[in-house]
Amino acid sequence: MPPSAARPKSKARAPEAVAGFNGNRRVPVPVNEPVKSYAPGSAERASLKERLKSMAAERVDIPLIIGGKEIRTGDLAQSVMPHNHRHVLADWHRAEPKHVEKAVAASAEAARDWAQWPWEDRAAVFLKAAELLTTTWRATINAATMLGQSKTAYQAEIDSACELIDFWRFNPHYAQSLYDEQPQSDHSMWNQLDYRPLEGFVYAVTPFNFTSIAGNLPTAPALMGNTVVWKPASSSMLSAYYIMKLLEEAGLPPGVINLVPGNAGTISDILLAHRDLAGVHFTGSTPVFNDMWKTIGASMSRYKSYPRIVGETGGKDFIVAHASADPVALSVAIARGGFEYQGQKCSAASRVYVPQSIWPEVRDRTIAIMKDIRMGDVADFRNFMGAVIDKKAFTKIGEYLEHGRSKAKILSGGGARGEKGYFIEPTLIETKDPAFQLMCEEIFGPVVTAHVYPDAKWEETLKIVDETSPYALTGAVFGRDKTYVRQAALALRNAAGNFYINDKPTGAVVGQQPFGGARGSGTNDKAGSKLNLVRWVSPRTIKETFSPPLDYRYPFMAEE
Repeated sequence: MPPSAARPKSKARAPEAVAGFNGNRRVPVPVNEPVKSYAPGSAERASLKERLKSMAAERVDIPLIIGGKEIRTGDLAQSVMPHNHRHVLADWHRAEPKHVEKAVAASAEAARDWAQWPWEDRAAVFLKAAELLTTTWRATINAATMLGQSKTAYQAEIDSACELIDFWRFNPHYAQSLYDEQPQSDHSMWNQLDYRPLEGFVYAVTPFNFTSIAGNLPTAPALMGNTVVWKPASSSMLSAYYIMKLLEEAGLPPGVINLVPGNAGTISDILLAHRDLAGVHFTGSTPVFNDMWKTIGASMSRYKSYPRIVGETGGKDFIVAHASADPVALSVAIARGGFEYQGQKCSAASRVYVPQSIWPEVRDRTIAIMKDIRMGDVADFRNFMGAVIDKKAFTKIGEYLEHGRSKAKILSGGGARGEKGYFIEPTLIETKDPAFQLMCEEIFGPVVTAHVYPDAKWEETLKIVDETSPYALTGAVFGRDKTYVRQAALALRNAAGNFYINDKPTGAVVGQQPFGGARGSGTNDKAGSKLNLVRWVSPRTIKETFSPPLDYRYPFMAEE
């Protein structure tokens, strides 16, 4: 943790009203955070290497943080390095039911002040957090993500640094734009919209695979004046803890966000049944989200208001190539899109459709890249891949590999080594059956399955792509003939919420490609855009009449 994090935090409450500010304040114009190279000899490389070494030598004790207070229950679980699973990085405390209730109470207490803050002052907290992450906290958050989630330096940089910084800078800009939207008035009346926070708490449930998502899901509602109970994934507790400490240093008041790690079922059972549940901000698996939705739907009579349900869930993301595609670009897209961060991206390329005419070149180039890929400890910057997140994921992916081995053809990879770390080789499988299991189900690992189709069956293949999967998160088309690219874009209009032309289906950037999908991939509320922030406010219309009528009668009532 940076030295500044050790400074004592003020627990004083903000005053209920602050006088003395006039004028319409404007947040700084956001600009995407530049991605650092970490090239040999660079200052950022030296800083990150040093932080990796020091953090690997630590064993952090991670408490619950409720109402700004650290709580240690003694019911411990461990955070380990996925690429060296005998190495324990942290011990974290599991919440008991009473702590979940305590977090709800703390959020309600904090809401009385936080909801009354001028929105610019709330925004300032997250703008400060972005600046801290840009500077003194960058190496810490990146190192925590690398060690605890087995991301390479580049994958951590684009996620836990740049994307999270972008969320914290762009969201205030979008909030300002939303608040600027006001209804029409005339000389006789003044119409206004009051963008109130939701009435109650927001339950934020975050995944292991993106530190930026873990930072955004609780803070986006908080920016709009809400208070939050945050349950991070158990396999990313180290980075979640440091995000919480960073937010404290940025000036986030106690109780606005309450960190409550523990058993997902226990926590959800309490929060989803609570009368004051105002919303759910979720990223995770489709089955879990479906169960949450069912629980909320069956509990509608007990809530104070209808909860907002926002979720980004699974994906079975595709690349479809036309015969006019560039084989070199297509091969790189398959390798990067399918194997970066071990395929553990909801946007990762998982199913590929390639015409017969270019398949031999695409296959051979992709295999050549795969054989050149190094996999191992992410502290060795020569490695392109680390390990999958845990034993459960390792076992599940291994089962898919065995199915591919027995029912299709593994062209490259297929190995799994779990003795020291949870390593799965980048794997390319070819199948003749477009409805093959590995073409339909989400795997969440470095496994890409290819179906080779006759060039003449382009239109039929587009229909197969659209109908094969229940998901609709990301997808890509490759082709140099614009006629066919346009045809694919129209045929696959509902098959992907983020659609890429001649690019891999991963790598959305805040402010450039708002992210989210529909169908079985979620509610498509586009994280990193104004659309998401709309879900965390409840507008109130106010009409002030300057000359109210003094007679109940209307002109039409007069006699002829």
